[in-house]
Amino acid sequence: MILVRQEIGDVLRDLRQQKGQTLRQVASRASVALGYLSEVERGQKEASSEILASLADALDVPISMIMREVGDRIAVLEGISTVPDMVPDELMASVESELSLR
Repeated sequence: MILVRQEIGDVLRDLRQQKGQTLRQVASRASVALGYLSEVERGQKEASSEILASLADALDVPISMIMREVGDRIAVLEGISTVPDMVPDELMASVESELSLR
């Protein structure tokens, strides 16, 4: 079974390590407890969207990049060989029309 929380944790850990940051540094900047961040990275805790946004800010990456990487990893686990790099035209048109109504 694929656990999204595990993939999110792996992506967050990879990003943190690529940036040469410690758990303590990222937890402090994101205003989350060190132990909690450790559990999120190990896939033991689910991170809320607010926590993910704080962690993205602390890592200086857009949350969309984190989610894209999570999606790509899950696609590989599901055996999907190609993940489209663009939003389908129909979806884009519906989103654009909804945004223009605001």
